[in-house]
Amino acid sequence: MLWTGNFTRYFLARTVSVYGDAMLVVASALAVGHLYGATGVGLVLAAFTVPFVASVLFGGVFADRIGARPLMLGADLVRLLAQGAVAVAFFTGTPALWLLLVCSAVHGVSSAAFQPGVNGIMPLVATDLHRANATIKVAQSIAQLLGPATAGVVFGLFGAGPLYATDAATFAVSAACLATLRLGVFPRADGSTSPLRDLVGGWHEFRARTWIWSVILVWIVYGVLLFGPLIPLGSVLISGRLGAAAYGWTETGLAAGALLGGLLALRLRPARPLTAGAIAMFGYGLLPLAIALHAGLPLLLASAAVNGAAWAFWSVMWQTSVQTHIAPAMLNRITSYEIFGSDGSLPVGQALAGPVAALLTAEAVLGFSVAVSVAGCVALLLIPAVRGLRRVEPSLVEPRPDVSLARHPGGAE
Repeated sequence: MLWTGNFTRYFLARTVSVYGDAMLVVASALAVGHLYGATGVGLVLAAFTVPFVASVLFGGVFADRIGARPLMLGADLVRLLAQGAVAVAFFTGTPALWLLLVCSAVHGVSSAAFQPGVNGIMPLVATDLHRANATIKVAQSIAQLLGPATAGVVFGLFGAGPLYATDAATFAVSAACLATLRLGVFPRADGSTSPLRDLVGGWHEFRARTWIWSVILVWIVYGVLLFGPLIPLGSVLISGRLGAAAYGWTETGLAAGALLGGLLALRLRPARPLTAGAIAMFGYGLLPLAIALHAGLPLLLASAAVNGAAWAFWSVMWQTSVQTHIAPAMLNRITSYEIFGSDGSLPVGQALAGPVAALLTAEAVLGFSVAVSVAGCVALLLIPAVRGLRRVEPSLVEPRPDVSLARHPGGAE
C-alpha cells in the first residue's frame, strides 16, 4: 500500500517544499527587483546558487552520517528563520541588500543540506518506489504550476512582506511533516571515519558506477549548452516577440507537460528505465527548437508541454533507478555528487548565454542547444551501462516498518 502514514507525511513535506521553492523565484524577481533592479535580483540568486553548489557534497556526507531526516528537518527550520527574517525586514521597512544576500546564502546552504536526503528518505517511507516517485512528481508539477501564480497574487495584493512570510510558512509545514515521520533504524555511514574520508568514499562509489557518472557527465554538458542558455535566451526571445504574457503561458505549458509526464510514468514500468527515459528526453529539444524558429504561441505551448513531459518522465526513471540500485548507507552521498555535477554547470551556461548570443545571435545558440540535446540522448542510448540497466522489482526494496516514537525517541532512520 502506497498511502501509509509515513508516505503521506513525506508526500506533503515534499510538495509544500517545492511549492515554496516555486514561489521563491518569483518573490526574488518581484520584491528584490522592485528595490534593486535586475542587478539585485541576479546577486540574490547568485548568493543562493554558489553556497548551494559549494555545500551540497557535504550535505550528502552528513545525511549518511546522522540520517537524512534530522538534516532535512534542521534545514527546513533554518530556511524558516531566514525567510522569516526577510519577511520581517519587508514588514518594517526596506531591507538592505546585504541582508537579502546573507539570508539567500543561508537559504542556499540549508537547501544543500536538504536535497541529498530527498532520495535517502524515500526507501524508508515507500515500498513501491516507482509509483511513489511518480506520484510525488505529479504533485510537484501542480505545485510548480500554482506557486508562481500564488506569489504574483500575494505580492500584487499584499506586498513583499506577506509573500516572504507565506514562503517561510511552507518550510514550517515541511518541518512539521518530517518531524512526525516514524522511521525504523536504517544503515548509516561508519561514524568512526572523518567527513572528508566519507566524501572520498562517496566519490569512489560514484566513480565505480558507469551508469551514474556517464549520465551526470551528459548532464554537465547539458547544463552549459542546453539547460543554461534555455531560460535566459528563451525568456528574452519569447517576451520580445510575443510579449511577457506569452512567456508566462510557456511556463504554464511546461508545468502542465510535467504533470502529464508524471502521470505517464505512474502508468508505465519499463524493464529498462533509463533507456525509456533517454528516449523520452528526445522531446526536450522541441522547446528550444520552437523558440529558435520563432514559432507561434500554439506551437510554442505544445513544445513546452512536450519538454515538461519529457523531463518529468526522465526524472521518475532516474530517481527510481538511483534509489533501487544504491546501497542505503551510500545513497545520500551518491545523490550529492549527482546534484553537484548536474547543477554545478548550470550557472556557467547561464552566464555564457548572453555574451555568446551577442556574438552569434540567440537563435543560433538555441539551435546548437537542440543539436546538443539530441546528441546527449543518443550518447545515453549508446552507453551499455545506461542502456542495459534494468528495473528492480518493488518487492526487492522494502522500507523499514513504522515504529513507535516512544521506542525510538529520536525517530532515527
